[in-house]
Amino acid sequence: MSASAEERPRPGSAAADGPPGWLREQLNALRELLGKPLTTYYLIIGCSGLLLALGLMMVLSASSVEALQKTGSPFYWFIKQSLSAAVGLAVMYVCSRLPHRFFRWAGYPLMAVSIIALVMVLFIGESELGAQRWIYFGPFTIQPSEPAKLALALWGADLLARRARQGKVEWRQMLIPLMPGTAVLAVMVMLGSDLGTTLVLFMIFLALLWVVGAPVKLFGGILALAALAAIIMIKVEPYRVARIGAFLDPWSDAQGAGYQAVQGQIAMGSGGWFGLGLGSSRQKWNWLPHGESDFIFAILGEELGLMGTLVVVVLFGLLGYAGLRVAVRVNDAFVRLVSTAVVAWIVGQAIVNMGAVMGVLPITGIPLPMVSYGGSSLLPTLAALGMLLSFAKREPGAREALAARGPGPVSRALSWLGLGGRTRGRVRR
Repeated sequence: MSASAEERPRPGSAAADGPPGWLREQLNALRELLGKPLTTYYLIIGCSGLLLALGLMMVLSASSVEALQKTGSPFYWFIKQSLSAAVGLAVMYVCSRLPHRFFRWAGYPLMAVSIIALVMVLFIGESELGAQRWIYFGPFTIQPSEPAKLALALWGADLLARRARQGKVEWRQMLIPLMPGTAVLAVMVMLGSDLGTTLVLFMIFLALLWVVGAPVKLFGGILALAALAAIIMIKVEPYRVARIGAFLDPWSDAQGAGYQAVQGQIAMGSGGWFGLGLGSSRQKWNWLPHGESDFIFAILGEELGLMGTLVVVVLFGLLGYAGLRVAVRVNDAFVRLVSTAVVAWIVGQAIVNMGAVMGVLPITGIPLPMVSYGGSSLLPTLAALGMLLSFAKREPGAREALAARGPGPVSRALSWLGLGGRTRGRVRR
């Protein structure tokens, strides 16, 4: 038998039935990349940076017409969002350098401040479009329900981590005081007629219970209770009943309750595969309400097409993967809990927003994280992502890899200005 015949794989063998050589090489390269200690760190930075840059670009495009009509400058809302992004990036950088003990402590005062601010909204807040969510301080607008999401994630994660460390893993112990604390936030938000944020808080609560292994019957009871509360909230507000009717058949009232949904679908359908081009949206010319905030995904689909929307979906998917990767690879109960809660918050909110724009979910009025206009939503989100960066440094081998990489651009810039410490590295003699 010839050597070539001996080396030829037999039919049905693993070598013959396996993937082609080029595909095996790509899979091995991907496996090697995912095995590197800083993969999570760079995934969070890369996805966050791309979503933020895309968001600023789309805010400028989507808000330019209305901003020009109302303020005389097409850059008005873009400048405000850029300032929020600059502050948010600074907060993200600071959070990425804080120890995890700080976040365990920070959840309690942040929870108290969130409750106080939500109470203030009920008395001094401004009502818009049927929801009382905002507090105005001169030119600044604060939406307290946004930092409440971060507060619940931090507070709930530390609470359950302490219970688990003490061996109190029985489900009744898990619910007290987590459920009452969540209920307080949810009731305050619901009193402001903000059903969308209430849904996000509920996602965070369920994610925390899922990580600690709550029984299925508990999830069933909580979901039934939440469904009952949602039905009651919908029934007591006529505009929510109209929204549900518009969700089921928006074209039956295209000039009334279904107007925003219809205009959003027209925008998405007009984009085709590659879109009309950046800045070429037709719907932003006073056709689509809130195109810079709640429905910015529709403007993005109109201008960048299906490919642009898929890029956004992939970026959120990778960001969720990175957050769950942190939860799996870091051996700490608090990190595991809060990382999963943050993923449920950011990715869950993105799914709800995009689903509403595409017509597969009811319109709830919550923004697309890091893409929609709004500093109140952007700052807590970037703070949470900075926290994930801090946790990613605790992955096996991550600190050593960062130390071997040398000082980052910020440290080098501070060193050049004489404001930082001595940069690491070899001193040439």
